[in-house]
Amino acid sequence: MRKLIFVMRKGIRLGAVWIGLGIVSLGLYACDQGGKSKVQNSDTTDDSIPAIKDSLVTVQDSITNVDSLQKDTIAKTEEDKPFKSAKDTTVLLTDTVSPRYIYLTFDDGPLNGSQYLDSIATAKGIKINTFLIGHHDKMSKKLHSYTERYKNNPLVDCYNHSFWHAHDKYTVFYSNPQAAFEDFEHAEQSLGLEHKIVRLPGRNIWYIGDRKKVDLKTGGTTAELLHQNGYKVIGWDCEWKINGVTGKPDLSVNQLYTQMKNLLRKGTSYTKNNVVLLTHDNMYQTKKGQRLLSDLIDSLKQHPNYHFEFVRNYPR
Repeated sequence: MRKLIFVMRKGIRLGAVWIGLGIVSLGLYACDQGGKSKVQNSDTTDDSIPAIKDSLVTVQDSITNVDSLQKDTIAKTEEDKPFKSAKDTTVLLTDTVSPRYIYLTFDDGPLNGSQYLDSIATAKGIKINTFLIGHHDKMSKKLHSYTERYKNNPLVDCYNHSFWHAHDKYTVFYSNPQAAFEDFEHAEQSLGLEHKIVRLPGRNIWYIGDRKKVDLKTGGTTAELLHQNGYKVIGWDCEWKINGVTGKPDLSVNQLYTQMKNLLRKGTSYTKNNVVLLTHDNMYQTKKGQRLLSDLIDSLKQHPNYHFEFVRNYPR
């Protein structure tokens, strides 16, 4: 009995489904005959509807993909496009036109390492500047021979870095400006220097013409005395430190080269278009130190408007 009831119910459900499908078919036929259907092709069947939906989805996906591609392309273009301000462009153009002057200066000679600087200047064909200490020249015949090599090389200029180098007690040394001034005079006579150009030990002080820059007050009065007696006082714009034993530098060649180039391009050195580099003779005792200096010179020589110059011609 239960099986009979189940079969009857199933039959009723199937019948209802077929009746519903028939009604839908009649409705579609009526719409088609009356010209009111939105589907214009009378051969369209239910089987084609999923295909139309799939086509719409495909088209929509294509639109979405194209839109995404355009957005990605725009984003990539904006990301890759280098930004240059008007100021940067001006500086770049100026950098390729204006002459720029490099002053390589080496302090504390003669020392072991001075002979290699003399050789590098000759090999590279560039002008360099040495600030000598009178006492070092008198310490040995070998060191004195390095002074003579400098003086006999037309690519090397020799200047005054005092006789005693303040005994490395700078505050005490400059506390007596007259005695300090006389120390420089003694060095000039002892070394037989031609140019009245000095660099103060332990002080980055400039005094050229009417322009003056003092880093520490102790030393300012000595610089004043030197200036009044016809001396040009030279400081520096950047410094390179290299360990004289290991040859390890505090800045890589590229870092120092970039620093010097930026000073020239931005006009932020003490005098625009002129940059003075400070290093020391004993930093070039090792082959590594000598190679670093050679690499720096080669980097700077890539610029046709960079010129290595003597300090006696500063500023250009």
